[in-house]
Amino acid sequence: MKITGLKTFIANVQRTNFVFVKLYTDDGIDGVGEATLEWKTLTVVAALEELERVLVGRDPFASDALIEQLHRDSYWRTGAVFRTALGAIDAALLDIKGKALGVPVFELLGGKYRDRVECYANHWFFGAATPDEYAERARSAVALGYRALKWDPFDVADLEMSRAQRRQTIDIVAAVRDAVGPDINLMLDVHGRLNIPTAIAMCRELAPFDLTWIEEPTPPESTDALAEVRRNSPVPIAAGERFFEPGRFLEALQKNAVDVLQPDVSHAGGLAETKRVAHMAHAHLVPVAPHNPVGPVMNAMTLHTSVAIPNFLIFETVSVDVPWRKELVHETLVFKDGALLAPTAPGLGVELIEEACVHFPYEATNLPLFDGTMNTGGISSGAATFGSGEQNPE
Repeated sequence: MKITGLKTFIANVQRTNFVFVKLYTDDGIDGVGEATLEWKTLTVVAALEELERVLVGRDPFASDALIEQLHRDSYWRTGAVFRTALGAIDAALLDIKGKALGVPVFELLGGKYRDRVECYANHWFFGAATPDEYAERARSAVALGYRALKWDPFDVADLEMSRAQRRQTIDIVAAVRDAVGPDINLMLDVHGRLNIPTAIAMCRELAPFDLTWIEEPTPPESTDALAEVRRNSPVPIAAGERFFEPGRFLEALQKNAVDVLQPDVSHAGGLAETKRVAHMAHAHLVPVAPHNPVGPVMNAMTLHTSVAIPNFLIFETVSVDVPWRKELVHETLVFKDGALLAPTAPGLGVELIEEACVHFPYEATNLPLFDGTMNTGGISSGAATFGSGEQNPE
């Protein structure tokens, strides 16, 4: 079997643009991966297309060797754009291999540790502005079967927060905790926007709400800053979605900067690389909760990885998205009672509907963290949700 071609597909979902890649073979088996890189869509597409000339004519079964060669020969070797492209190629190669052998991709990663992965909801809060609105949406998410919720209540914070901003954040978290009760896990995402003293102060002020973690409290450039916050925080600290190479993950582990590590399967360079990172964390007795807030192919990539690592903690899902998300793929995933079941179909278990992507062409989107639109996600009315017992949730 030889690779005969590569093709990229873009599908706009208002809040971002999904980027998919397909590899084709002379045996008629194709493989799909996802390289969605928020606000860098056209750049990652160019990176993918540059890899085609190296991949054509190669054996897709030699996935590790191919990825290593692509990494070695890139010269620059790292960064979000290149490693996201690598992650999508790795997924497509494993999808081909799984289909050819008739096994789910997690079997190619060493087999499964679990039959189901517990999930938390992200994006459930879209459209909320007041504490009461956040509380209402939190109750709706729990009614879908979720036992854990994550969101960013930090408004337009940029390194520091005014007293009014702090009160608003605390009021929102208090309202959600009161709405869902003591048995629901709550996680807060800061998206790396606070300086050290502000982050520590907010961790201390939010500690009474029994949070599962506070995520990325400081900008991702400094592991030392993250470690300083963790040393002084009564709330567990999670981070890792903006680490791209193994050395950054190792640095965070060695400096005791995280309680929970969050590699992104695509941005970290693929399923195989993420499994290696997870085992590195396992050696430090640190659990892994993969970053997974984008498209349906990435959801499948992350699910197979989560099934196949020993120190998996909890799985991120997009609980609210544009209604046409389901039009982009055929998939075989099952969401039930707050968990996704281990896949059973060969390969990744998700097939891209190529012709559907043309109906949702690329649109430029801006980073919403600092303009007050974070809670809308750019999603208009008619957003789709999924919940307990639903088949094909994405």
